Amino acid sequence: MNGDPSSDPSRGVDGGLGVDTASDLADLDHTPEQMAAMGRAVLDMVVAHQKEVMHAPCRGGVQADDVCRAIRQPLPPEQGREIEEVLRPLFDDWVKRSFTTPGPGYMAFVPGGGLFSSVLASLVGEGTNRFTGIFAAAPALVQLEGDVLDWLAGWMQYPAEARGLLTTGGSMANFSAIVVARETLLGQQLRDGVLYTSTQVHHCVTKSARMAGILADRVRMVPVDAHYRMRMDALAEAIAADRAAGLKPFLVVSSAGTTNTGAVDPLPAINTLCHEQGLWHHCDGAYGAMFHMVPELRGVLDGLSQTDSLTLDPHKGMFLPYGTGALLVRDGARLKAAHGASAGYLPDAADEEFYDPAQYGPELSRDYRGLKVWLPLQVLGAARFRAAVHEKYLLAQECAEAVSRIPGVVMDTWPELSLFSFHLTRPRAGAGAEAPAAEPADLAEENRLTRALMEGVIRRGRVMLSGCEVDGRFLGRVCILCFRSRRAQMEACVEDLASAAAELLAGA
Repeated sequence: MNGDPSSDPSRGVDGGLGVDTASDLADLDHTPEQMAAMGRAVLDMVVAHQKEVMHAPCRGGVQADDVCRAIRQPLPPEQGREIEEVLRPLFDDWVKRSFTTPGPGYMAFVPGGGLFSSVLASLVGEGTNRFTGIFAAAPALVQLEGDVLDWLAGWMQYPAEARGLLTTGGSMANFSAIVVARETLLGQQLRDGVLYTSTQVHHCVTKSARMAGILADRVRMVPVDAHYRMRMDALAEAIAADRAAGLKPFLVVSSAGTTNTGAVDPLPAINTLCHEQGLWHHCDGAYGAMFHMVPELRGVLDGLSQTDSLTLDPHKGMFLPYGTGALLVRDGARLKAAHGASAGYLPDAADEEFYDPAQYGPELSRDYRGLKVWLPLQVLGAARFRAAVHEKYLLAQECAEAVSRIPGVVMDTWPELSLFSFHLTRPRAGAGAEAPAAEPADLAEENRLTRALMEGVIRRGRVMLSGCEVDGRFLGRVCILCFRSRRAQMEACVEDLASAAAELLAGA
């Protein structure tokens, strides 16, 4: 018998799209004809969904407790079904009960992407299913991932000795960065080490610190200024106080675009302080770092290329599907020292010339992440990515200007990148867009109005926005970063904010 499963007469070849009907229950393979039919069926459903998402409501029916209870299966089915039958309720119902994250009107939180070429890269990566955790197992495939990391480092203007790893997202990238800083500067003395970050940092940083052995009593939340950026005076004072107490300050985690308001911390000043004090400077650029690929926007992120390490999320700023993050470390030897390992059952690590993933990160078995970044860049070209990122920046500036002119809207932050925040108030005589601080009773009413404004926009179905609470104030937010968000969606956002605000202020 040859190795072609289609030539085996013991296998059921019924031409259906489900599992074979042969009596050999241990045979899990499909014939090439069945694979092709299944693939066409699934691809047709995915492409139809991609078409529908352009006009789908910005938020589906996420209040779906009864649906979730109904679809629970205490045990998996004993017999298989055709793939179209299995997937039909997913596409017809379950997927639609969600935030429409790949839709053109999704401007909530920090939008992810979903470029179709990256979807196909996942199919290729999992369809070939090679082991890419170590260089020796698939050298050519791993080289593509090494290229991707070199490209990212080049866009960030990191030096040639920089190294990195692709992760599932910013959370795991931040975790590995904290481990590198800990191993470099603390060694065995974990309880002496103190980490500093701002009150506006992404919550995964404090979670990652705890996972890395830096407990809550060794994490300092540094206050921010009126623009929600880390205050350098407060940071310096906190470091000095901890030194005086016999502790060891070792790490500052800054933000290149906070999730709440899009604020960019004073990176050059933090670089200088860390250099003078012997601290590691890690920048969480999960949202904002990819704007650095656009030369015209690098001034906004001044100092980013001098940080010791940097988190990026290609599933944000490169518009790729969720699950595509990255970490870059300026001195690649530090990253390898923190994560490198060997075992008797593993091949020798690759020469320094070549990238060997397991030597630079915590994982051995992993999905082939590099292809999800490499293929879209090959298909579309880097110039189109730069143009798209720049467009989102420009649209956000224009959108903020228009939103600021809506009666009752007070701008809390203007977009440094593509995110800005605001709140709604009842206009008072003589009060303009820069209204004075509200009294507590006014604050509660403004919070109610702003929450209602967000919901009023979402109910219109074209645009989904989200808010956040900062120091007791609820802020509305607009974040333009979906690759499908173009001028038409920006204008729809302004129109829906204006009409919803007018209704609320009129008491409708």
